[in-house]
Amino acid sequence: MKREFLKTGDGSTTIHLPDWDEQYHSKHGAIAEANHVFIATGLYHFLKLNPCAEISILEIGFGTGLNALLTLLETEILKVKINYTGVEAYPISSDEVKGLNYAEQLEISDTIFQQLHDVSWEESVVINSNFSLKKNQVFFDKISEKNSYQLIYFDAFGARVQPELWTEEIFQIMFEALKPKGVLVTYAAKGSVRRAMQAVGFVVERLPGPPGKREMLRATKS
Repeated sequence: MKREFLKTGDGSTTIHLPDWDEQYHSKHGAIAEANHVFIATGLYHFLKLNPCAEISILEIGFGTGLNALLTLLETEILKVKINYTGVEAYPISSDEVKGLNYAEQLEISDTIFQQLHDVSWEESVVINSNFSLKKNQVFFDKISEKNSYQLIYFDAFGARVQPELWTEEIFQIMFEALKPKGVLVTYAAKGSVRRAMQAVGFVVERLPGPPGKREMLRATKS
């Protein structure tokens, strides 16, 4: 499948799949979307309600590594230890990593971003004193962890192009992977997605979305 770089509305790049007319991050702003959906509405929300010294995060769709990078940077502010697991069935190539300008846009060393991609798969690696990363190359429906995570970043390709990733079966796996009071956040807002979450037991909120999107969803395992 053809893949090409696309500069988004906030100047950060993403990878565009023209055959699907789909991209890894919002064309209205890759960094802006990630900060709004996963950091502000996910990480900060959870820690505000559940103050803790350590948190385990599961990312569904490690993709470009942007969400992991932004989470890593937040550890310098939060002083919370984060154990981060990223799941990705089809990792991006080293050339694609080099074509992403997140370090430049965030005004940080590119070494930090590159380090996240250099981490060996299926191995937990300490990146700094507050952040460890484990990348698993596996299909989402093969996730078997139970009661293991406090927060899930659900960043799969959209239901328009991969509806099989937004089903009750997938969200049942997410529900079981979360600890009680655990939270799942996603950029998606489709009614069918919300209903699938509710069907497996999530309490679901519709919230203001990132730039270019009216709404997003946040689900809590109550």
